[in-house]
Amino acid sequence: MKDNAQKLLDYIYKSPTAYHATDNAVEELKKAGFTQLFEKDTWDMQAGGKYFVAKNGSAFAAWVVGSDMDNPAVRCIAAHTDSPAFVIKPNPQMKTGEYIKLNTSPYGGMILHTWFDRPLALAGRVLLKSDNFLAPVERLININRPLLVIPSLAIHLNREVNKGVEINPQNHTLPFAAMVNEELENDNYLVNLLTAELKCDASEILDFDLTLYEYARNGFVGGGKFISSPRLDDLWMVHAGLEAILGAGPDTFTKLLFCPDNEEIGSMTAWGAHSRFIQSVLERIVGRDKFDQAMANSFIVSADLGHAQNPNYADKDDPTSPSIMGKGPIVKYSAMQKYATNGYTAAVFRGLCERANVPCQGYITRSDVTGGGTIGAMMSAKLGCAVVDMGLAVLGMHSIRELGAVIDNEYVLKLFKTFFE
Repeated sequence: MKDNAQKLLDYIYKSPTAYHATDNAVEELKKAGFTQLFEKDTWDMQAGGKYFVAKNGSAFAAWVVGSDMDNPAVRCIAAHTDSPAFVIKPNPQMKTGEYIKLNTSPYGGMILHTWFDRPLALAGRVLLKSDNFLAPVERLININRPLLVIPSLAIHLNREVNKGVEINPQNHTLPFAAMVNEELENDNYLVNLLTAELKCDASEILDFDLTLYEYARNGFVGGGKFISSPRLDDLWMVHAGLEAILGAGPDTFTKLLFCPDNEEIGSMTAWGAHSRFIQSVLERIVGRDKFDQAMANSFIVSADLGHAQNPNYADKDDPTSPSIMGKGPIVKYSAMQKYATNGYTAAVFRGLCERANVPCQGYITRSDVTGGGTIGAMMSAKLGCAVVDMGLAVLGMHSIRELGAVIDNEYVLKLFKTFFE
């Protein structure tokens, strides 16, 4: 059990951004014999063949083609590659007195105060000049060193801090990088950092997509029964889905893992769940003339994390449907259909859990609380396919560190494997 959880922790630690999460998944898929396809090419696929495609370097889909193309069906697990974090702005260097800072933007719904006073590292991608201006060279970068800190204000200067304080993301969350000196006064701290890592000239750098992340290693807590890690939402489900598709064999139906980017900001990108990406992949697999038929025969598990009952805020949960860490996957309900679950898809999912011999629990928010959303509802509407929204219960969702149960990792691995059998 702990070995499987350690694999998860290792994958997350090596995946500080959606680009790295996708790159690491692609590496595993290639090792397992999956053939890479490219959107610009014609796809020649065979029944039982294993394939994958990546988009923007931050999203991917992997599948095993089903053999029954007269009556096509797809079983899909969907999870997103992105997580809330601070993104470096263009022209980021700022100077306040003798301090060098970097200008940042919050990405997604962050719990801002959890980022204070922690050593932060930097990762993402850098775009370099090439002979073809339409195809710049893309380089992944992970500067896994304690480079930056967002300093909090001392209690002596704000005596009311423990009564709650408003955090302004433009003024209060900019990371401190260095002190001004003769070497840095008229220089570019970030560009110097990038050129040293990439061993390139500053003139070669065209642009970048860079994100801050917590430098400290993730790991086990609570006597080894819990995992404490950044980006559990939603790399936990990406990893579980990846493990399932890597072990999936050929069958009459197609088995698909779909991992889009940008769920945390609404999915309205060309590589998000709201794009044509998933529909394009499915149409190429089953054929456009068979698409609607296939969707009527198909089922999607939208896998995203859910809120565990917080022992210090138990009144925030629905009185009859709290979810508990270590009690198995949760089915997510919403009367307003923010989740795609309905009675039919919930029944299918509960039957799947029973077949996998995995416990199952339900989750719905209080009637006076507006919950979050997932990619499930938009995929259901876009594809006309049956979708269930599920996840695992965690504490501290969207904190720089989230907490989950080791046993739940075993449950979801077993569940996804059974779904593809």
